[in-house]
Amino acid sequence: MMAAQKELYDAIVIGAGIQGCFTAYHLAKHSRRVLLLEQFFLPHSRGSSHGQSRIIRRAYPEDFYTEMMAECYRIWAQLQHEAGTQLYRQTGLLLLGMKENPELKTIQATLSRHGVEHQYLPSEELKQRFPNIQLARGEVGLLDKSGGVLYADKALRVLQDAIRQLGGIVHDGEKVMEIKPGLPVVVKTTSSSYQARSLIITAGPWTNRLLRPLGLELPLQTLRINVCYWKEKAPGSYSVSQAFPCFLGLGLSLAPHHIYGLPSREYPGLVKGALPLQTWGHGFKLSPIVGKILYELSMKLTPSYDLTPFRISRFPSLGKAHL
Repeated sequence: MMAAQKELYDAIVIGAGIQGCFTAYHLAKHSRRVLLLEQFFLPHSRGSSHGQSRIIRRAYPEDFYTEMMAECYRIWAQLQHEAGTQLYRQTGLLLLGMKENPELKTIQATLSRHGVEHQYLPSEELKQRFPNIQLARGEVGLLDKSGGVLYADKALRVLQDAIRQLGGIVHDGEKVMEIKPGLPVVVKTTSSSYQARSLIITAGPWTNRLLRPLGLELPLQTLRINVCYWKEKAPGSYSVSQAFPCFLGLGLSLAPHHIYGLPSREYPGLVKGALPLQTWGHGFKLSPIVGKILYELSMKLTPSYDLTPFRISRFPSLGKAHL
């Protein structure tokens, strides 16, 4: 008897964090046959997509991020509508910095160029508006009114359900053991072997473990971020219900690094905060567009955005032989 022919997927996505989920979502939404593989059983807390909340904002110094975030908001809203589950709450994002801070000025200019509603708050107005924030002399505020909180754990569950409903397949607890390049590409796991026309790797800290046998290694650094929960000095005054915003400190006098925080919600009476922001700022909120671009690249479509700032060649240690 002839052996049964293995199913050929349009794409296999390795890694079911927020980037991988949105990639598989876009593929399935465009009627592509997609398999999403995750080495751990879902949900899990080993990657960078776990937890209850993330900040969403359009306040960036770089124009391309602010531009991308416009569509990200639309996709988040569409997903929220489709699921009938609240995934986003608008709180505003308050940026804090010294009046002469060049990054603060650049962000304000970027918001203005893109027509994003925002408000500059001089020191006295800032103190009146947010009396529970301790400020140093000369510190001012910039309020990105579109900013808010994404409900991260809910978003992952909604996306994984949506992928299945659209005809995609999600396999968790299935670790990839080997990748064989070719047409089709073959992916061997602890449970089975699969074939696909294209392969997308969204494996975060495990990326190089998958790439190294293929002769490619990226200069990636895995970082552990300590997230802290601070007790409210004035109970209830730092909560979402009291219109307290997310906040981002740009090199404040009390700390040389960026500090970010979210209003009290996850745990009553506790405000979430962490530093430094730049090691954690962009992934979750931008994942709708990252997933869309990865879908486009995997299907050999023209990307919706200029990818020059994101090319692998931006890493100076990688020569052409490694690419």
